[in-house]
Amino acid sequence: MKVLVINAGSSSLKYKLIDMDTECVMAKGLCERIGIDGSKLTHTPEERDKVVIEKDMPNHSVAIKLVLDALTDKDHGVIADMSEISAVGHRLVHGGEFFSGSVLITDEVKKAVEECNPLAPLHNPANLTGVAACEEAMPGVPNVGVFDTAFHQTMPKKSYMYGIPYEYYEKYKVRKYGFHGTSHNYVSHKVAELIGKPIEELKIITCHLGNGSSIAAIDGGKVLDTSMGLTPLDGLVMGTRSGSIDPAIIPFLAKNEGLTISEIDSILNKKSGVLGISGVSSDFRDLSAAADEGNERASLALDMFVHSVQGYIGRYASIMGGVDVITFAGGVGENDIATRAKILAGQEFMGVKIDEAKNNVRGVDAEISADDSKVRVFVVPTDEELTIARDTKRIIKG
Repeated sequence: MKVLVINAGSSSLKYKLIDMDTECVMAKGLCERIGIDGSKLTHTPEERDKVVIEKDMPNHSVAIKLVLDALTDKDHGVIADMSEISAVGHRLVHGGEFFSGSVLITDEVKKAVEECNPLAPLHNPANLTGVAACEEAMPGVPNVGVFDTAFHQTMPKKSYMYGIPYEYYEKYKVRKYGFHGTSHNYVSHKVAELIGKPIEELKIITCHLGNGSSIAAIDGGKVLDTSMGLTPLDGLVMGTRSGSIDPAIIPFLAKNEGLTISEIDSILNKKSGVLGISGVSSDFRDLSAAADEGNERASLALDMFVHSVQGYIGRYASIMGGVDVITFAGGVGENDIATRAKILAGQEFMGVKIDEAKNNVRGVDAEISADDSKVRVFVVPTDEELTIARDTKRIIKG
């Protein structure tokens, strides 16, 4: 069984074709600048050189057609024809309270996702455009929706409600939803597999750290709390996002800077975080280089990020009444050796002890805690596309 995984953005489309009999990636690629001049497709077949196809893509339907042509091309394709694709799995960002798991996409599902558009105005419409494009290009092939928010739907009400008038939850469903759900799902199950224990017996803190970052408290396989909220803006200090701030900052800036709500929203999402603090970059590699050269604001930005991660780890250990495993995933979590060490420094009181030599790894499954550490610590590279493909296979087979 071969599953095509699609992640459609407003002007981009990422894809992977996965052979689910072996769970090997047959090909992957990216369509860029859809609907914009200079659009191109970068297609990479397994164990072969990438191919760049520069061609006008006025919409997602044309982009999907180009992807299918690339997958079946006689020179750089990996399948004979489209009939080999059994199903398409789509990353859908926001499922609201409608979906606590992945689903076969029907007209009713699409309508429910549309109702969540106000909660994810940049992502959900683009995701649905990808679904429509696949339905047009591959009639009769089943489409499955896998939601970023679904894995977090096990949170108890005390975790996801905000301390604002209850009527706003009733009218607009204003509550915490959480994101990166496919990553937290994959990593928590993978680390349980690595340890050799049922996930139901483990208290796990999963740290998905990158330009966008979130942490989840997972007790017995169920999320008790997570750092992102109604939107991905909440929680940790991130690449360009502020993370949690005093809400009074918003009217304060509006009054003193003469800013509109839209302008403040843009500042908090695109100009804040480690970029806003450092004035250097949202890329942690650039920040580390600048800090090494004596840039105090870059050092401050890194320290603030570490401080915010440490705060959530401590909070979630308290909420779960202890922790058995801490995992690191995402671009920073998987590759930034120094940042992992700083986050775990001084955590011996909680039973966490890192092994410096073991921590000297990047991008591979590895335990980095000392042999005598009471809490085990792992690097687990996330694989959101494989999670989507597995859910798609399960639903189609089931």
